[in-house]
Amino acid sequence: MNISFTRRSAAALIGAGTAVCALALVAPEAAAADTACPAPGAAATSVTAAGAQCSATSAGGGAAAAYGLNGSASADAAPTSLSLAIAQNGGSATSSSAQLSGPAAIAVGPGATVTTIGVRPGLAIGIAGPGASVLVNGVTGPTCSGGLGFAGDFQTFQGCLSLG
Repeated sequence: MNISFTRRSAAALIGAGTAVCALALVAPEAAAADTACPAPGAAATSVTAAGAQCSATSAGGGAAAAYGLNGSASADAAPTSLSLAIAQNGGSATSSSAQLSGPAAIAVGPGATVTTIGVRPGLAIGIAGPGASVLVNGVTGPTCSGGLGFAGDFQTFQGCLSLG
């Protein structure tokens, strides 16, 4: 089931996001290395370990951070922007930001994929559980499919929810 909406369903989206975040916190983690790639200011970092990888690149005045917790995460930030990617238990998260945007991507579980792109001023978040795919491109409304996932995009004032 895939649901698209505008401002009227913001409360439901926040509730679903809270539920997905709670699942992310209690999801069991396999015995694999964790990687952390903070990149504040003009910086670039990349770490690969058994079953986990991350990379983050940031221009001066921006900040990017990626965390691979038995997953693959990548973040890229332009000046005056923030970018966050977190992948856990086999998920894949990618986030990139242009000036004055702040996207966050969180992928938890096998087959979970999230791509968030900040192209205009505003915040955006995408969270996917096992088997879900979430895309926030900052131009059109977000898309959610597969398993449990949701997105909220203040660049377009739209969101989506997938209940699997």
